[in-house]
Amino acid sequence: MSSTPTVVLVHGAFADAGSWAPVTRALLDQGFRVVVPPVLNRSLTGDAAYVRSVVESIDGPVLLAGHSYGGAVITVAGAAENVVGLVFVAGYALAEGESLGELQGGFPDSDLAAHLVYTPYPVDGAEPGTDVSVDVAAFPAVFAAGVPDDVATVLAVSQRPLSAVAFGEAAPVAAWRTKPSWGIVSAADHTINPDVERFGYERAGVRESVELDAPHLVMLTHPTEVADLIARAAAQTA
Repeated sequence: MSSTPTVVLVHGAFADAGSWAPVTRALLDQGFRVVVPPVLNRSLTGDAAYVRSVVESIDGPVLLAGHSYGGAVITVAGAAENVVGLVFVAGYALAEGESLGELQGGFPDSDLAAHLVYTPYPVDGAEPGTDVSVDVAAFPAVFAAGVPDDVATVLAVSQRPLSAVAFGEAAPVAAWRTKPSWGIVSAADHTINPDVERFGYERAGVRESVELDAPHLVMLTHPTEVADLIARAAAQTA
């Protein structure tokens, strides 16, 4: 069995697995085994349970990387025994018992807060849920700044919403307490206040925090830097 971990890339809200495409390509070219599962964006614990099931189906060590809401997901899913490290990419590093709303609430709102759209969706046998998405007109500037306009407009109309319940759901565990972690701060982020990222990483005691003059979708605008940090983390956990 190889000691080099499989890299599992976890996307965030308002995006899908394709948001990792340039980083996925770079890691594959470096010889890594990479898995990029879909995240349903229905609930923090449910999404984390699904990602954990993917992780636990992999033979050997796993390095988890999570972008944005995906950072919260890997915070919980990273408790799986075969996870050897966590990489937060412009992501939320929650504490045990803390929700996204609570972490964000300690800092001034980003530009995203004024451009969220709330839409009901059906739930079998229960009251309708609420999907949260980004206003399509504001999406390129707020969520996809730095991405070419023709790409940003496609991402805007194909975004994957996040259920509102995920914002208030407390993380049952914080895997960074027992697993080494790394982080990337997107200093030009208009979706997450960069201070939220900095605070979470400092609290988690990340081994290395890389600050880039980058927007929220740093995997698309700075894929080399993101892939390089993931490769360094993999080397340190091998």
